[in-house]
Amino acid sequence: MLSLIKSHCYIFVAFGFMPLQAASLGGLKFHGSEQSIDQRTSYNVFADKTVEFSDNMIIEFDLSLYTTTRIGYIIRIKNNESNRIYNLFYDAQGDNLVFKFNEEGKYSLIVATLNQEELLNLPWFKMKIAFDLKSDSIYLTIHNQTFSAANKLPDTYHPTILFGKSDHIIDVPSFAIKDLSIGDKERYFFPLKESKGDVVHDANGKVFGQVSNPEWLMNDAYHWRYKTGFKSKSVAGANYNPEKKEIYYFNRDSLWLYNVRSGETNIQVFGEKCPVDLVLGTNFIDTKKNRLYSYETYYAPPRDNYTGPTVASLDLNTYQWNAENSSQLISPLHHHGAYFDSATAQYTIFGGFGKMHYSNTFFAYDLNKQAWDTLDAFSGDFLSPRYFSAVGYLKKNNSIYVFGGMGNDSGEQTVGRKYYYDLYKIDLTTRRVSKLWEIPWEQDNVVPVRGMVILNDSSFYTLCYPEHFSESFLRLYQFSLKDGSYKILGDSIPIYSDKITTNANLYYDGSLNNLYAVVQEFDDDISSDLKIYSLAFPPITADELASYSREKNNYTVILLLVSLVAVGAAYVLFKKQQSKHSHTEDETQNIYIGTDKPEPVTTQPNAIYLFGEFTVRDRNNRDITYMFSAQLKQIFCLILQYTITEDGIASQRLSNILWPDKPADKVKNSRGVSINHLRKALSELDGIELLYDKGFFKIEQTGSFYCDYTRCIEIISANEVDTRRDELIEIVSRGKFLQLSDHALYDSFKEEVEKKLEPVLSLEMEKSFDAELYLTTIAFAEAISNIDPLHDAALTFQIKAMQRLKMNDEARIRYQAFVTDYKKAMGNDYPHPFKSLT
Repeated sequence: MLSLIKSHCYIFVAFGFMPLQAASLGGLKFHGSEQSIDQRTSYNVFADKTVEFSDNMIIEFDLSLYTTTRIGYIIRIKNNESNRIYNLFYDAQGDNLVFKFNEEGKYSLIVATLNQEELLNLPWFKMKIAFDLKSDSIYLTIHNQTFSAANKLPDTYHPTILFGKSDHIIDVPSFAIKDLSIGDKERYFFPLKESKGDVVHDANGKVFGQVSNPEWLMNDAYHWRYKTGFKSKSVAGANYNPEKKEIYYFNRDSLWLYNVRSGETNIQVFGEKCPVDLVLGTNFIDTKKNRLYSYETYYAPPRDNYTGPTVASLDLNTYQWNAENSSQLISPLHHHGAYFDSATAQYTIFGGFGKMHYSNTFFAYDLNKQAWDTLDAFSGDFLSPRYFSAVGYLKKNNSIYVFGGMGNDSGEQTVGRKYYYDLYKIDLTTRRVSKLWEIPWEQDNVVPVRGMVILNDSSFYTLCYPEHFSESFLRLYQFSLKDGSYKILGDSIPIYSDKITTNANLYYDGSLNNLYAVVQEFDDDISSDLKIYSLAFPPITADELASYSREKNNYTVILLLVSLVAVGAAYVLFKKQQSKHSHTEDETQNIYIGTDKPEPVTTQPNAIYLFGEFTVRDRNNRDITYMFSAQLKQIFCLILQYTITEDGIASQRLSNILWPDKPADKVKNSRGVSINHLRKALSELDGIELLYDKGFFKIEQTGSFYCDYTRCIEIISANEVDTRRDELIEIVSRGKFLQLSDHALYDSFKEEVEKKLEPVLSLEMEKSFDAELYLTTIAFAEAISNIDPLHDAALTFQIKAMQRLKMNDEARIRYQAFVTDYKKAMGNDYPHPFKSLT
């Protein structure tokens, strides 16, 4: 019975690792010579496994090149039956890209020279190395070109294939690979879609390789990556040019350019200032003419008598400005939506707020006529005045889409405003407005950024955020064009939205398969900070990322834990059927064993989990972790820690820890804003309250609220481990305490918890083993390993417990993983052989 369940476990693992998204996602990025030698990436494809090929051996993969390091070895191919080694050397230091396929230590067999601009601008291109063992020929295919060489080859090949750093070969370029395929008749395929860990799985989920210092690109489809930032002391605007792969940030004096492909930053100082007196910095780009247009719709007092240009264009080749138009529209139109149609050379804006009014007018600027015009004569549904709307254009049906925002039917600010969660389609051919849907909204009110990404007629993407918080956060939403159903993708982006001039936008680059978020934050409506983030496309949800999750050095534990769940269930059922054990022992054995999932198997409302991944569930049992920015997590954990140990933390101490370098007046403001934001987030839960009493902040909890950390401390402090063993196991089986929170601020909290927990877990591990509760022993051993990965006693008890359950293969796998970790950490072999632990 146990063997049957175990075989089913492995089938579950295989299917659990099947790809969920398009083939464009994933990949393994190699840190090259820009890093110290110890931090460079090395990937051994087959590791300790021996494979054999006859007739042909073909190595295929997608390759992406980075400009960080442009020279080094990409791959080495050894034959275990001989001393001959082949390698592929890459050099992009000159005007061309040069790939040399060499017989190592002898000579170059193939020298391939290719166009540098073409390949470096491709996000991925095909690479193929084919060994024809029958004809003694080697073929190298790069993108769409094939090169060949004759060389004496063996009849069969037993390869060791290594990418990146290998043995004494330490010169590694910056590159990434994905969709690796090796073989011919028998083919091994490695999607490289892991998100954690230092092992590689084949397409069936089987562990097949080892990698050191990896950067898993699957994370780039969930985690927004901060790229760079700029500051301007005067009003500035920002935009993205997909043709040049450049993000622009400009004020009247200068233009900053950031190339999203190369990561290079440049600044261009204008010979003459921008003719437009910048107030909001609104702008758009005509990629056909390679011009950036700066415009202001209206000048309020004290600049209401301004008669200079309101529209000017910048030649992005010469960086010369040209004044184009001096007319003004009805108001400043804060937070209007817009889109540019290059086919008609027309830029259209919709909505906005100013002069105590919301607008629902469409204005269009004709680049050829250099003039604004009002678009009217629309029929159909009423589109109410609003601002903070997202606007997009779909060429396929020549239609504008308007989503959400704030406003009211009258357009008068004095009437009050409401949030909209609706979508309108404006058919520019028939001039008809159609309301497609309006969805109920039960979460915190949010507004979208001014732009949306529409790739087809099924859905659109936009960033939304609760603008009514000073310290807010942007989330990426995908809405159905048909019915408004949506899902949240990726993690959050912080945004300080205290000023109305603060704004953000979303851009998509189809050739790079990336989304870019540009966040512009104002402190005083004049000076601003620009922050740039990227996300791989198509983006994924937190659950989808979790399905790719491989804990570092924990690949065997994945197989082990899944096996344990099934084996444990079978074991308990079998024991119950035989009635050989008491009800109490059955319950003890029927435990939850932790997995890689970011949430426990069962969650409850009004709960905050600190073991494993920080998770918050509201009163309706919804996951609202996204409401806790990195700083809010820090503040919450600090206050909770000091509440348990010292009955609260002094406001001055909290300030000194979080804002050590800020002036006192700014610290007070930042602290007040953050505390209010935290109170707002905690108000989504019952039974927990943030209090301020006599200069101290503290967390007050009642029975309706649950925190796994608090409960864990209660069990230990009350000496209730014997009677609450199952509950303690469920808590610690979620994972390491604050496992994804690496900031130094958490160190004392983690140390304090682990210091209390480790002796308790060690004692219970021994007691459960003596009581022949072996699954319980294994669970405690895993929890101890989360605290100390090289804990000898935990390894010993775990292996012994596994063998008592006839899990001999799993025991050996666990031992091998420990030995590998030990050698990496200590630099020498683990001194105790497997047999000595049994």
